[in-house]
Amino acid sequence: MAKLQYQGYSESDRAIPVAEKFGSANLYRRQATSLLNPATGFIKAYDFTLNPYQGCQYGCGYCYAAAFSPHYKMRQDWGNWIIVKENAAELMEKELASWERKQSQSDSKRPPKIYMSTVTDPYQPIESKEKITRSLLEVMVAYQPILVIQTRSPMVVRDMEILKKFRHLRINMSVPTGSESVRKDFEPRSPSIKARLKAIATLRHGLPCDELHDVRCSVTATPLLPTYFKDQIPFINKMQVVDRVVIQPFHNLRAGALTAVTRQEAIAIVKKYDWWYQNEEENYKKFKRLLQEQLSAVEIKEGQSGFTYE
Repeated sequence: MAKLQYQGYSESDRAIPVAEKFGSANLYRRQATSLLNPATGFIKAYDFTLNPYQGCQYGCGYCYAAAFSPHYKMRQDWGNWIIVKENAAELMEKELASWERKQSQSDSKRPPKIYMSTVTDPYQPIESKEKITRSLLEVMVAYQPILVIQTRSPMVVRDMEILKKFRHLRINMSVPTGSESVRKDFEPRSPSIKARLKAIATLRHGLPCDELHDVRCSVTATPLLPTYFKDQIPFINKMQVVDRVVIQPFHNLRAGALTAVTRQEAIAIVKKYDWWYQNEEENYKKFKRLLQEQLSAVEIKEGQSGFTYE
């Protein structure tokens, strides 16, 4: 099947037109053919990955998801386009019903394990208007999957009343640095650190956790970005509220991990934080030790093992 083309990134007469502008991003609409994709690789502990949108308006400079853009020009323009899967809720209903039918014929009937999301943020700014993620949650509640939500957006709190209905839920809040100035360099379009930590605390205190509701909350500092030493203890102390903190070092930084920004921008960012990256391994180890010392009641995990539901 030929790849879909998008206006502004292709000269094709059949390119999907820009439906509207949302902030600085071109917004496209299309009908998806599938929604739940088999989980593999880093997320292989799950049955499915779920991405309500394609593309991400946050456009973080280090984001691996840029590599999955539909077109190389869109990869270079990561953060400035978003594709809305208009029929997501209808597809979700069909696919979960299909799973349930198959499970009814199995001796080991179980709910699906779903990871939302791997190559987009389900609560990026467009969600405030389109509410695709909210519609998916409303469908999923009836089927009660084991669900993990990965986001860096405080908007997830908006759906608290729906989230309260899930029996198996983990919410991962991505907070890769404790220094706001670093956040502005690496992910300038994303919400503030303060807003994210406040959101995960609100969820931790507001969602039920009892014999009927197994709800868990994590902070994922992945990849761990530079955090000024004066900010480390205050940052760690604010993570006391969660039950898990996940860390991992930057993947092969000097081999081009900052793929979503231009080469010039990547070089400038790395050079600015040379005080961290010249001794990245040691700084990572020191931060990990601080986590273990300050958060004795919190599970500290590294890499892939931290992204399981359990």
